[in-house]
Amino acid sequence: EIGDNSHCLNFDIQDQDAITAAVNGLPAEFSDITILVNNAGLALGMGGADTSEMSDWNTMIATNISGLVATTHAILPGMVARKRGHVVNLGSVAGTYPYPGGNVYGASKAFVHQFSLNLRADLFDKNVRVTSVEPGMAETEFSVVRFDGDAGKADGVYKGMTPISAEDIAETIYWTTMMPAHVNVNVIELMATSQ
Repeated sequence: EIGDNSHCLNFDIQDQDAITAAVNGLPAEFSDITILVNNAGLALGMGGADTSEMSDWNTMIATNISGLVATTHAILPGMVARKRGHVVNLGSVAGTYPYPGGNVYGASKAFVHQFSLNLRADLFDKNVRVTSVEPGMAETEFSVVRFDGDAGKADGVYKGMTPISAEDIAETIYWTTMMPAHVNVNVIELMATSQ
């Protein structure tokens, strides 16, 4: 669907060395990254803080925080040197509105929100924009992963409501990146009408 004007990379977002190697190994025609969309993120389980698995917490932190930070760190210097760029970080309403079982996932998305604002403060005079896009309930593979592949349980999350879609979120990201260069959308929160 993307066509010939694409270059795919496959690496573990939790592996900082793999991120650095991927960015440093980009072909010349793809190395001047203008827009970075940090979309890697996951939630594991819905247990309370007292019953959650420490390995799940570590995986969420490694993906939602460390992977996002390492990717940004690898790409940002080029944007600053070229005096143009846009970092779009995918947060979540879970970073603002706590819910039972959201413990480390919600905390990691609160980090994404604050990190985005701090990046914005560091980059305001470098012509690099930063946006935190914070969706609510969206029907993607997110809940299937959260419930360890149990599609029935994942479908139950959206019972009786119409969730937002991946396309809704993509359209929102696209809009933020297509604003005139002098406009920075700091934070955008979106939810399903019935959430």
